[in-house]
Amino acid sequence: MAWLLVVVAGILETGFAVCLKLSHGFTRLWPTIAFACFALGSFGLLTLALKKLDVGPAYAVWTGIGAAGTAIYGMVFLGDLVSTLKIVSITFVIVGVIGLQLSGSAH
Repeated sequence: MAWLLVVVAGILETGFAVCLKLSHGFTRLWPTIAFACFALGSFGLLTLALKKLDVGPAYAVWTGIGAAGTAIYGMVFLGDLVSTLKIVSITFVIVGVIGLQLSGSAH
């Protein structure tokens, strides 16, 4: 269950990163509110998961999901540059996230 919380928290991290961009420096109300909601949810779930998981693997999985998710979202929906190197690098991040999740023990 703790790893599920980390995965959902990582997805919410993608949401807060995207909303941070869309807020244009917190000058747009609704993206700013969405940023705050995603950030609070993400940090809250990560906090709950850390009661049961080692901090290193859990944090790395959380940031990996957020980074890969944000990069993918940017390429698909925001017109970010798509390149072979970027796709290969995202793949490495995802493989690393899976490896860390498999290596992380629950208390």
